This record gives sequence, C-alpha cells and structure tokens, in this order.
Amino acid sequence: MVVPSTNNATERIPLILQERARASNDPQDRTLAKLSNQGYFKSIKAAKAQYWRFFLADATPRAIWTAKKLAIGRVMSRFPNHPHVTSLAEVNKALLLHLFPLKPLPIVPSILRLHKGCGPLLPSKISATLWKCSSSSTPGPDTIPYSMWKRVHFMVPQLLRDLLGPLQKGGYYPVAMKKANGIVLDKPGQSSYDSRASFRVIVLLQTMSMILQRVIASHLSLVARSLNLVYHNQCGSLPALSSFDAALSLVDTVRTLQCPGLKVSTILLNIKGGFDNVNASILCSSLKKAGFPH
Repeated sequence: MVVPSTNNATERIPLILQERARASNDPQDRTLAKLSNQGYFKSIKAAKAQYWRFFLADATPRAIWTAKKLAIGRVMSRFPNHPHVTSLAEVNKALLLHLFPLKPLPIVPSILRLHKGCGPLLPSKISATLWKCSSSSTPGPDTIPYSMWKRVHFMVPQLLRDLLGPLQKGGYYPVAMKKANGIVLDKPGQSSYDSRASFRVIVLLQTMSMILQRVIASHLSLVARSLNLVYHNQCGSLPALSSFDAALSLVDTVRTLQCPGLKVSTILLNIKGGFDNVNASILCSSLKKAGFPH
C-alpha cells in the first residue's frame, strides 16, 4: 500500500513564514504566512483522504471494524452485539443470563437441627468481623452498607447475634441471602470483545451474607490451625498474612540460596476458577475426615 509522505522542508515553510511575520510585523508577511498555513493544512487533509482510499482498497475482513471505528471517529463500545438488545443495561443482563443460567430453587428444610457442638456466636466475633469490612464497599441487593451495620451493632450488639446465631448453629444458609448483583466489566487489552471470555463479572453480595461468611471463615481458619492442617508457608486467606508476606518469604529464600552461589528458579502457577469446581459434598467429607467439627 502506498502511503503519501510529507516533506520536512514543506512542513518547515509555514513555521519560517510565521516567524518572519512576527519579527517584521508586516501585513504582507502576515498574509503570506496565513495562506501558507492554510495550504499546509489542506495538503494534510488531502493526504489523509488519499491514505483512506488506499486503506479501504486493501482492507481485509479483519480490518472492517478498524475502518468503522475510524469512520465514526470515537472509541467503539467494547460490548459485543446481542440480538434484541439496545442498551448497556440489557447487555449486562444478557451476559449474566448466559454466564449464570437460572436454576430451580433448592428445597428448604422444614426442620432445622441445631448442632450441640457449635458454640454461641459472640458479639465480639461480629465486632472483629465488622472492623475488617470496608465502609466504602458497594452493597448488594439489600443496599445496606457496612457502615450502617457498624452503627447498628454499636447501638444494639445483640441484633446481629440473634439474626446470624441460629443460622450458624443450624448450619443453614437461606436462599434469600444468596441473592447478589452482578456487574459485567470488560477486560482491558483484549484484541476482540466478541467472546464472552473477554468479560469478567463482579458479584456484589448482601452485606449481612458477607458478615456471616466472614465469621464462618474466621472460625474455620482457627480450627484448621489447631489441627495443623495449614501449610507453614500458606499466606492467603489467613489473618495477619497476605501476598506481601508471601513475596517477602520468596525473596528471603532466593537470597539465602544465592549466597553460597546456587542458581534459583521460581515457578508461579495460576489456578483459575478452582474453587468454583469444588464438589460441596466431597469437600464436607474431606473436612470431616480431617477432624473438623460438624
């Protein structure tokens, strides 16, 4: 494809004439500089039109969307086209229905059997959980932020204990607390957004549901440590440890091995979506065999 080029000398002529007009302040020099500037921009416009004709003449099927984007003159929406969809909210709903198809509701047990070995849910545990919750986090369908629960718990510490305590002791998670808002976000840097794999979903759960989950997770962490089921280098999903501690541990190991002149290699594995593929019944069976209380 032939691309029209511009001469460096041609580009400098308008600048030279403008400098001469400023220095002499002569009306004839200003008129000459203005005409030269107009001719320069007209030549640029003509060169763009000629390049556009060459581009369309040699365009490949893959370049059709690029041509459309250049013709519109703005950044196109990254959301793929869906039939019978006219707004971004409808695109969001269509993607959510595809990624999370509707399933029949589970059977609600008529009688909840309370487990005798389960200790009471203390207000101190709820206070420690709420302290870790960010007040700026976006709530789910209940539209109740953590800041509101913090105020309620400060004024009436028994409220959350009476609401969540029976659920913990009965081992029951209500269907109403499983409702969430799904927000579809496009992954940056994708070459094409025609595939649904180019998007990720942020799930906004109800804040009360998250409080109960955090309380249970904290209890499971303590039980796992007491049973020596946690690997000594485990940093994720444990209190007072994070990825920063894992990075420090890795750097310390590498430097320790490099001191005597050894060569060190590191392999990093990214397990994608592992928890989503765990069978709940097998997980419960494995926890019971490991000594976890019911």
